[in-house]
Amino acid sequence: MGKLLIVEDQSVLRKGVVSVFRDSGHEVDEAVDAETASEMVQNFSYDVVVTDLKLPGNSGMDLLRVVKSASPSTDVLMMTAYGTVETAIEAMKLGAYDFIQKPFGLPELEMRVQKAFQQRSLENEVAYLRHERDVIYQIDDLVGESSAIQKVYRIVRKVAHSNSNVLITGETGTGKELIAGAIHYNSSRSRRNFVKVNCAAIPDNLLESELFGHEKGAFTGALKQRIGRFEQANGGTILLDEIGDMSPVLQSKLLRVVQERQFERLGGNATISVDIRIISATNKALHDEILEGSFREDLYYRLNVVTIHMPPLRQRGDDVGLLAEFFIRRFSGQLGKVVKGLTERAARLLTEYDWPGNIRELENTLERAVLMSEGDLIDVEDLNIPNAHAGLSMVSGVPGKKGLKEMEKQAVLDALEKTGYVQKDAADLLGISRRVMHYKIQQYGIKHPRWKKNK
Repeated sequence: MGKLLIVEDQSVLRKGVVSVFRDSGHEVDEAVDAETASEMVQNFSYDVVVTDLKLPGNSGMDLLRVVKSASPSTDVLMMTAYGTVETAIEAMKLGAYDFIQKPFGLPELEMRVQKAFQQRSLENEVAYLRHERDVIYQIDDLVGESSAIQKVYRIVRKVAHSNSNVLITGETGTGKELIAGAIHYNSSRSRRNFVKVNCAAIPDNLLESELFGHEKGAFTGALKQRIGRFEQANGGTILLDEIGDMSPVLQSKLLRVVQERQFERLGGNATISVDIRIISATNKALHDEILEGSFREDLYYRLNVVTIHMPPLRQRGDDVGLLAEFFIRRFSGQLGKVVKGLTERAARLLTEYDWPGNIRELENTLERAVLMSEGDLIDVEDLNIPNAHAGLSMVSGVPGKKGLKEMEKQAVLDALEKTGYVQKDAADLLGISRRVMHYKIQQYGIKHPRWKKNK
């Protein structure tokens, strides 16, 4: 359904057209002259304006110029009993979408307006696809049999067909975006856009334009109007990933969208209404952020109608093996290699490792392993997991989980001692990232007086 403005000075015809479109479920405003309509298009956003060419005062052609200046993406359909080929050509040159001559049947007018709606929807999809590529997520295709992940899938099935806002929490790399996609593609909105925005990856001064769009000249470099992500998601779903990183100023503006589903583009006055489902995701503890004053409590409760917590991979038991098989099949096909699976030692290593980077780390590890393997089975050396496979090669057989973790902790301690407890240098010595080093320090409760915080 869309938002229309009907401009016609003949009361009977105007009321009849308005009634037909309202009965079809559209939101419809009406005006009797171009001056009134011009003021309305300056303050509200319309999908389509249907206007008579001949109006008291300014003409429909004058109104067309105002509409295309105020909102270039709004389609204008001209009605006239005085139409000529020359007039139609002039209107089209000025940006009119279509031209219909009186007398006409209301079904014909409905058909032409519906075509305009479809064209606008297609343009929004094209704008969206310049940024993202749809990925289809079916619940039955998701990998995982552990009780922890099955609980997540049950919630997804329950909430998919509702319009409730959903907040997905969990560590980085646990698959929050995948679950958001599953909710969208198993909902009644699946035929419309699934728009994803990473709030942490876009600077604050650009994120506002990214979300709300902007008008031409709104700021230096705004050479043309841009449709924002909320408009691109109209009728569908928007995922606000890393919502905990959004600035307080933008949180205030987002609150209005969440409550009213309305906003204005940067530099514009027209109010735009959207029908969207909002899914948010974060790896932060928003309760703590609220206490610290960095996240709005009212926004939190409006986003958090339903909470889905994604378990870390270390809590998913045998899912590691299932995911490993899935990734090996995928990368074998992509890389054109014949890799059938894992050796027993490699499989055991995967289940013993804690995976601080979760599914994303597992995926990257197996892509590299498939690429580097020279046989049809991936072995420990192919996995190249820092410090984890060393213990396996030092003893015959595979050590128990306790022994492996003790060796890993000792390796971390040795590296810290050798580098004077400088975490960055210790991470470089072990060939791991600073984030993984920090995680291991927390995991094993390692402390040092030089560190300001010992969590």
